[in-house]
Amino acid sequence: MSARYLEVSQVSKAYGSQVIVKNFELTMAKGEFVSIIGHSGCGKSTVLSMVAGLTDSSGGAIILAGKEVREPGPDRGVVFQSPSLFPWMTALGNVVIGVEQVHPTRSRAEHRAIATHCLELVGLGDALDKRPTELSSGMRQRVGLARAFALTPNLMLLDEPFGMLDSLTRLELQDVLIELWAQDDRSALMVTHDVDEALFLSDRIVMMTQGPEAHVGEILNVPFARPRDRKAVLMDPNYYLLRERVIGFLESQHTPSGSDNVQTSAAAAVMSAVDGAAIA
Repeated sequence: MSARYLEVSQVSKAYGSQVIVKNFELTMAKGEFVSIIGHSGCGKSTVLSMVAGLTDSSGGAIILAGKEVREPGPDRGVVFQSPSLFPWMTALGNVVIGVEQVHPTRSRAEHRAIATHCLELVGLGDALDKRPTELSSGMRQRVGLARAFALTPNLMLLDEPFGMLDSLTRLELQDVLIELWAQDDRSALMVTHDVDEALFLSDRIVMMTQGPEAHVGEILNVPFARPRDRKAVLMDPNYYLLRERVIGFLESQHTPSGSDNVQTSAAAAVMSAVDGAAIA
């Protein structure tokens, strides 16, 4: 495993005189899952966009697998909060269009086979011919995940991919994501507001200070062994110590009153299910 697969060195982003991110530092190993957490407006998504090559940095350097990131590339798959599907295309068509761009020399049948396989992996084998308007929010996000993974990227970039979903759908798709990520030694960098989501999915959690001029305030190592069982993780006493540490950091950062609550609904949903099972 390369200890310096992704290097984000002294990266800053400014819009005119307004400095959003200043001297952001992060090194990721290949196969690692890292989450970035922080209050709204701290520049989390800006950092992700710069790593994706979608936004130019104002300073510093981003090195991925020994090459400087200057533009988007097929080595990075991006999943946004909204999957942004083409409404006139089926689920299969929305995935095929990406595969065609990455594998232009392959046949149409091969494109369809790759897309079908990825949709089956996310549980949509029976919805290949449905259009986005016929799919629930969770199903549309599954299409987005399938489309990103169909490109066989080495690094997954996830910008609050489950932020618009209800708690139970969110838990289901977290499990889907972790299964996909575990294949082929992929790496993942995810932006989230949800402390419980970060703790369950991540190897490390990067906590950003409040902007402007946001930077890395603290990095937390998540010690739970993989593969992870959600119930076992939640019952581990260390889980709540780590959770309080992240929440404590976030609460120490100044935010406008009531504008940005820490999200912990996922754990609440799971603990309700655990308690229900215990009572039964």
